[in-house]
Amino acid sequence: MFKPENAALMIIDVQGRLASLMHQADDLVKEINTMIKAAEILDLPIIWMEQYPKGLGHTVEAIKDNLTGHQTIEKITFGGCGCDEVMQSLKDSGRSQVIVTGIEAHVCVYQTVLGLLEEGYQVAINQDAISSRKPSNKQLGLERMKDAGAVKTSTEMILFELMQTAEHPNFKQISNLLK
Repeated sequence: MFKPENAALMIIDVQGRLASLMHQADDLVKEINTMIKAAEILDLPIIWMEQYPKGLGHTVEAIKDNLTGHQTIEKITFGGCGCDEVMQSLKDSGRSQVIVTGIEAHVCVYQTVLGLLEEGYQVAINQDAISSRKPSNKQLGLERMKDAGAVKTSTEMILFELMQTAEHPNFKQISNLLK
């Protein structure tokens, strides 16, 4: 069971022109933005990374605009766990559960998830907020992550899991995000 006091949100490499080439790119951006807003409401730490921004560009403005007050972490490894700054940020958060979003499902997201699992974290992969250029690569990435021990979820599913009850103090705010 994912709980707000144990969970962090991770955003992986939604950058530059590559982001616009993702399967259902507009839906991807919408879902990631919903997760960012929900993370802020529920007080989840946000770990936000970019893969070699000098070459790939920075996070798309439509997402970056919702991350003011958060620091991006630049990395050159495909998997985020190969970056000391990412791992230190996660360790400093004190959280043991990670909700993963980003691109591409079969490369950087996949390798990050494997690393998180190896480090002992519980991992939820939000299939609404993860993509690849080809739907078949997204599906393969999700399958491989699930086979490795990650839990597949959706935006609505994980947010209601985090709240547990309609009596949660942030229920109305989160419900409004899902409309």
